[in-house]
Amino acid sequence: MTVTEHSGLDSAERALFTETIRRAMSAATGQALDIALPELGWPDLLDAAPELVGPVMFRLLGETGAHAPLLLDVLGHAGADPCALPFTGGHWVRWERHESGGDEQTTRSPGDTIDAELPLRRVPDGAVLTARALSEGRRALGWWLLGTGHAMLGLARAHALERVQFGRPLASFQAVRHRLAETLVALDGAEAALLVADEVALDRVPGNPASAALLAKAAAGHAALTASRHCQQVLGGIGFTAEHPHHRHVRRTLVLDGLLGSARDLTREAGAAIRASGTAARIAHL
Repeated sequence: MTVTEHSGLDSAERALFTETIRRAMSAATGQALDIALPELGWPDLLDAAPELVGPVMFRLLGETGAHAPLLLDVLGHAGADPCALPFTGGHWVRWERHESGGDEQTTRSPGDTIDAELPLRRVPDGAVLTARALSEGRRALGWWLLGTGHAMLGLARAHALERVQFGRPLASFQAVRHRLAETLVALDGAEAALLVADEVALDRVPGNPASAALLAKAAAGHAALTASRHCQQVLGGIGFTAEHPHHRHVRRTLVLDGLLGSARDLTREAGAAIRASGTAARIAHL
């Protein structure tokens, strides 16, 4: 499938493209995935079909657990030079694209890293991103967080259906059902916020792109953190083990939430803006 075919895809073509990307992300991650994706149309997709960037590319990164520096392409497309990214707590990090030797685990000092898998390295400072780049990056990260949340929900749901406790399936207990339901509600709410933010950014509905992106990432971060807590409770002890993938999604959630503003920081920023103006602006005119 070529890049020109991405624009104006019908439902069948979109499903085919989505499945192609899913297979690629399930088969490779890191530098290998970064090298493979241009053959599938990335980063030309940013111009040819921007409506697929978040819901397909970044959401699938979360659902599959893969990673690649697609965020750098999004920020670069928005006119920024993403040499360093703001991280929660007033810190800055650099996302290394292709590290020397091609081995992401051997070229970084442990003291400089914030995650065992993502090639993020602490740096002393960085340049403030433009408003457009910040909005584009937040929407992309929001979709990534949403996919990660769904990955955790899928793991917890499968465990609840398979696990038998006290002679009954774990899924039959009301407390377990409530945790899974609350997780799904949070994820669905975040998805709605992200869809609105995308519509505003694409000028399909009037609204404030910066505010919409801020609230969408805050909602996605909150939903993914909710998923990490509730799904851990459903999984129990197995969710803490190195053999189970849940802990990887939890770490990924904490890192992605911290990039370009955490859910807590963005919620406070939105609240401060409301206090200062005395009114809550309409995010989108639907």
